[in-house]
Amino acid sequence: MTTGAASGEGRFLRRPAVGGLPRSRASNQAPGEHRIDAAGADHLLLAGVADCNLRELASLFGVQVVLRGDGLLLAGPPGPVAGAARVAAHMIELARLGKPFGTPDVARFASALADDAGPAAQEDDERLRIAVPGAGRVVVPRSDGQRAYLQAMEESDVVVGIGPAGTGKTYLAVARAVSDLFRKRVRRIVLARPAVEAGENLGFLPGDLQEKVDPYLRPLYDALEDMMPPARIRRGIADRAIEIAPLAYMRGRTLSGAFVILDEAQNATAAQMKMFLTRLGADSRVVITGDKTQIDLPPAQTSGLVQIEDVLGGVQGIEFVYMDAGDVARHRLVAEIVKAYEAAGQREAVAAPLPPADPE
Repeated sequence: MTTGAASGEGRFLRRPAVGGLPRSRASNQAPGEHRIDAAGADHLLLAGVADCNLRELASLFGVQVVLRGDGLLLAGPPGPVAGAARVAAHMIELARLGKPFGTPDVARFASALADDAGPAAQEDDERLRIAVPGAGRVVVPRSDGQRAYLQAMEESDVVVGIGPAGTGKTYLAVARAVSDLFRKRVRRIVLARPAVEAGENLGFLPGDLQEKVDPYLRPLYDALEDMMPPARIRRGIADRAIEIAPLAYMRGRTLSGAFVILDEAQNATAAQMKMFLTRLGADSRVVITGDKTQIDLPPAQTSGLVQIEDVLGGVQGIEFVYMDAGDVARHRLVAEIVKAYEAAGQREAVAAPLPPADPE
C-alpha cells in the first residue's frame, strides 16, 4: 500500500511491497534509512486508525515510513529522516505508555521538536489521567499547556484557562467535572455561558425561554455528550445533578458542592464576572475558560475575563493558565490559522500610527 505522488510527497508502507525499502547496490542499508526499535509499543496507537498517524509523519517530512514487526523504518533524504526519527521516537514512547494521540498531535510533536522544545515523554502524574466512566476511556493531556491546566484544577479552587480555540479548555474542564461527579467529589455540575451572539444579530428566536437560549449553550451540551451517555445526562438534568444555563441565571445563587464551569468568559462583562465569582459556595470549584482574541461584546463594554487578570492575578487560590497555538488539539490547520491571525495582529500593531504627542 502506497500513498503520495511522484512530486516527492511523503509515502507510507505498512507492509512494504516486494523488495521493501529502496536499497543501494553498494550496501544493504539505503541512504538516509533509519530503523527505530518499536518493541513494546501498541501498534494500533502508534499507527492510528487506517495508519493515519504514520501517514501524517510521512507527509510532514517527505519520507517513506514502514512499520514492520517491532521496528519502524524511515527512508529518504538524511535531513528529513533525522527529523522524522525524533518525532517517531516520541510517538513510540507514547504508544508504549498506552497514551492515545492523533494526526494533530503528530503535527504538534513535529513543530515542538523542531523548536527543541519537545514535550517530555515521561509518564504523567496519575492525577492528570481523567477516567471518564460514561465514555469508557481515559482523557490525558496532550501538551505541556494542557498538563499545566489539569494540574491547576487539582491544586486550586478557581482556575482561569486562557487560550485560542481548539486548546481543549472546555473539553478538559468538562471531563474533570464529570469525573468528579462520578467519584462523588462534587454533588452537581453547573455549566454556564454568556448568551452573546458572535458578531451577528439573530433577531427574535422562536420557542419558549429554554428553546431561545439552547443555541448559545449547544457547545456545552456537545462536550457533555462526549463524556456521558444521553440517558445519564437526561437523568442528571432531571435530578438537578447537571445544570446548563446562561450566565445571567447565576445571579442571587450560592453554588455549594458543585463543579462550576464558565465557558466563553471573554463575553462576560466586568459586572457579570464579579457576580459569577461571588456565587462560589462551600466545597465548590470553578473553572473559567476564554479566548481574549474572540470578544463579541460591544466596544464600550469591558470584558470580565480581561479585567480579572489585573484584579485577581495575585489572589491565592486562583490560578491563571495560558495556552497557545502549540496546545491546539483540533485539526492541524487550526494551529496554523491561530498563528497566522496572531502574526497579522502583530503586524497591525506595528503599523498602527502613534498618537500625537501632547503639546508642551
